[in-house]
Amino acid sequence: MTLWSRQGAVLGACTLAFFATMAARLVISPVVPSISDAFAVPNGAIGLALTGMWLGYALAQFPSGLLADRYGERRIILVAVGGTAVASTLLALAPSYPVFLVGTAALGTVAGLHYSVATSLLTRATDQIGTAIGIHTAGAPVAGVLVPMAAGAVGAWMGWRWALSLGTAFAVPVVFLVVSVVRDRPPVRPEQSVWSRFQIGPLVELLRRPPIARTVGLSAVGMFVWQATASFLPTFFVAHHGYSAATAGTLFSAYFLVQGVTQPGLGALSDRIGRDAAASLAIAVGIVGYGLLVAGTGLTVAIVAVGLTGSSMGWGAALMPKFMDHLDDHERSAGFGLVRTVYMVLGAGGSVVTGFVADFFGWGVAFLCLTGLLVGMLGVLLRVMWRDRGVRRALATS
Repeated sequence: MTLWSRQGAVLGACTLAFFATMAARLVISPVVPSISDAFAVPNGAIGLALTGMWLGYALAQFPSGLLADRYGERRIILVAVGGTAVASTLLALAPSYPVFLVGTAALGTVAGLHYSVATSLLTRATDQIGTAIGIHTAGAPVAGVLVPMAAGAVGAWMGWRWALSLGTAFAVPVVFLVVSVVRDRPPVRPEQSVWSRFQIGPLVELLRRPPIARTVGLSAVGMFVWQATASFLPTFFVAHHGYSAATAGTLFSAYFLVQGVTQPGLGALSDRIGRDAAASLAIAVGIVGYGLLVAGTGLTVAIVAVGLTGSSMGWGAALMPKFMDHLDDHERSAGFGLVRTVYMVLGAGGSVVTGFVADFFGWGVAFLCLTGLLVGMLGVLLRVMWRDRGVRRALATS
């Protein structure tokens, strides 16, 4: 696969689609105070809306795969990006808080239709699965670097409604790009209704497969740490280290930047040395990074720590291909959507639990707990690699 091939063009279109769906969600946070004032509601009410958005995103992962099997991946990607544009417009024009609340839930749900389906499409289009997933996944952290700053500037200059309309501005051109670049592939199960596949037995059977179950558990822990870090890293820098809000914001953007830069490389590395080995390397780097975040002093150490933690939180580029390695072609859309929903819902408590720990024990303890979770992940990965190595030796000598 090369960037200038048909496969490269499809990969680019899917990556920009992921960027657009993530950008529409990220434009809200920088203007939360303005939205709260406009609707005369407390910040907790805005937090409720954002929780609904992320929960809708998680719950949409599995149905997206079923819909792709029935109607084709291209159609679902177009619904995701086009729906993102419509929901962003609804938010920007929302006349009241209830409309805003519904709009955020709708935004999360339609945006959640994209990732699993696009990942399945890419795995059908190329043999370099790790590289493709790494590049595709980088669309989210790149949005994390650029979009909050743009939304904050537009919100300060023109108001919060114009900031939210950036979601529409990002999504509309991508709709035309997907129409132009992505070919309409035959769906995997065109004759089978979506509802007929909501059967508990086969779903549980898929999740109980040892490689799938283990990777779901690891991904849930990784998502817990990612969610907590994405929610509280700027607050941690302000409260634990005493940095200004501007410095904390800059470090936060750098965190997303590092993720965007390193994920393609980590995905490619997983193709070369194996999924578990690449994930172990990322998690080991993260253990050092989170330790420096808590114990280190000085801006230089903070920059190094951000680089290490950002690299570590790209773990998905190594673990996501592992799901695909253990799913048959006819299972990939729905199966990957199912595991995404499960591990994202399981890991969604990262923000709540970490905030609770910080309230009672301080931010240092809260982030040390995240370090402990990464140590547990690394232990599991090393044990699996040691066991697999023993199995290979036994087969070689038999």
